[in-house]
Amino acid sequence: MHKGKQLRMLAQAGLNVVRIINEPTAAAIAYGLDKKVYDLGGGTFDVSILGIDNGVFEVLATNGNTHLGGEDFDHKLMDHFIKLIKRKYNKDISNDKKALGKLKKECERAKRALSNQHQVRIEIESLFYGVDFSEPLTRARFEELNMDLFKKTMGPVKKALEDANLKKTDIDELVLVGGSTRIPKVQQLLKDFFDGKEPNKGVNPDEALMEQQYKEQFLVVKEEKRPKVTNL
Repeated sequence: MHKGKQLRMLAQAGLNVVRIINEPTAAAIAYGLDKKVYDLGGGTFDVSILGIDNGVFEVLATNGNTHLGGEDFDHKLMDHFIKLIKRKYNKDISNDKKALGKLKKECERAKRALSNQHQVRIEIESLFYGVDFSEPLTRARFEELNMDLFKKTMGPVKKALEDANLKKTDIDELVLVGGSTRIPKVQQLLKDFFDGKEPNKGVNPDEALMEQQYKEQFLVVKEEKRPKVTNL
C-alpha cells in the first residue's frame, strides 16, 4: 500500500502517526537483534541492515530492487513453456490471454511446490484447441532458468553492507521475509555469501510479512509503548 494512503487511513482512524517504516525494518525491530533483513516477495526485493544499542534501533542501510520478485520467476517459467509449446505443437500462445492465464497459474503453483519437491508436473487441461498440456519441471531446471535473477538479489545485499560500512562477519543474524525466500537456491546463495551462516527461517515467510505489517503500524502509532525507534 502506498505510504500516503496508509497515512490518510491511519489519520482517519484517529491515530497519531509518528512515521512509516518499511517491511524489512519492521521485521528486524520485531525480532529485536542486530540483523540483516532480506525481503523477497512477489513484486519487490528489499534489504535492510539494522543495529540495536540499549533498546534504540538504528537503520544502518537499506537497498533493494523494486522490479525484482517472485512474479519475475513466474515469467521466466512462462517464457520457457511458451517456447516449448511452440516447438512441440507449432502453436504460439504468447497472445492468447486465456491460455496465458492458465499457464501463469500453473507456473506459480509449480514454483511453490519446487521449494519442497525436486520435480513437479505442469498440467493444464485444454490449454488450447482442446489440447491437454503436461510436462515435467525439475527444481534444477527452475534454478537454471532463474539463476540470473537469483544472482541479482546479491547486488543490493553487497551495496547495503558497503553503505553501512560493515563486513559480512559483522552481521549477527539473517532474517528472511517474503514468500519467495522459501526458494532453496535463494537461501543457498545467501548462506554461501555469508560464509555458511544459516538464514533465520523459523517463521512462515508469508505469515511473518503479515505480522510485520501489523507490527509496523503498531510501532508507528504506539511508539511510546515500544523501544525508541530512530533514524527511520
